[in-house]
Amino acid sequence: MSPRDILLALAVVLVWGTNFVAVKWGVAEIPPLLLSGLRYAVALVPIIFFVKRPQIPAWMLIAYGVFVGVGQFGFLFSAIKLGMPAGLSSLVLQVQVFFSIGLAVLFLGERPSPFSLVGALVAFAGIAVIALERLQGAALVPLLMTLCAAVSWSIANLITKKASKIDMFGFVVWSCLVPPIPLFLLSYFIEGPGAWSSMLTHITWVGAGSVLFTAWISTVFGYGAWSVLFGRYPASTVVPFALLVPIVGIGSSALLLHEQISGLEWAGSVLVFLGLLLNVFGPRLMGKPAVA
Repeated sequence: MSPRDILLALAVVLVWGTNFVAVKWGVAEIPPLLLSGLRYAVALVPIIFFVKRPQIPAWMLIAYGVFVGVGQFGFLFSAIKLGMPAGLSSLVLQVQVFFSIGLAVLFLGERPSPFSLVGALVAFAGIAVIALERLQGAALVPLLMTLCAAVSWSIANLITKKASKIDMFGFVVWSCLVPPIPLFLLSYFIEGPGAWSSMLTHITWVGAGSVLFTAWISTVFGYGAWSVLFGRYPASTVVPFALLVPIVGIGSSALLLHEQISGLEWAGSVLVFLGLLLNVFGPRLMGKPAVA
């Protein structure tokens, strides 16, 4: 990997890690479902006019947009609004890797490596430890919602895999057409018809900056750069950089939000990260590619 592309990968990691801080700032001023819809509406302009639509069935674009935009980010933004620490959510969300492996086994007939199975057991043991700390209903609900976001992401991964080799950046951009309308409707019925007026009354440059960051920097730049890297290098070269996202997420949340994670949550986080390490690097010990 060239030094320029290493810097590009690290830039994406920095953006995706700090994105959780931006979301935390955003949901403080904008209802989470409305913020999710605005993210996609803003991301569309003007990039949609310069990116060719990928040659795939419309149902794939719609399904991907629903599960990523409405499912993953709808649940994630709502969980952070309800009190899920931004740093911890950046790590818990990564268990989508193991949900994705499970779905591939069920629907695509793939066989996971022993390292993936062990990694999954270790990671979900970590989730159980974190859940023990958050057994009270008010604290447990955001964790469960973050896990729902991870499941939604894994279903979107299955759709991407079903689409086979495609222009992933174009796929992401055109799928952005899907989430705004259902998210705005959900916002109307769940967050109330006053969500828009409340946002317009209370929004500051911080909330506006959150929308722009999550839309243009995290979505357009992040996915664009990531798709470029996957086009140049094998997945086994690019995927390990994703392990740095929760590290940046936890670090930036501690630095910018002054979030504190309990000892039990730290112990669970270590187990989750160890499970991810086993999944990514374990197969290399056997001379096999990692599961992306």
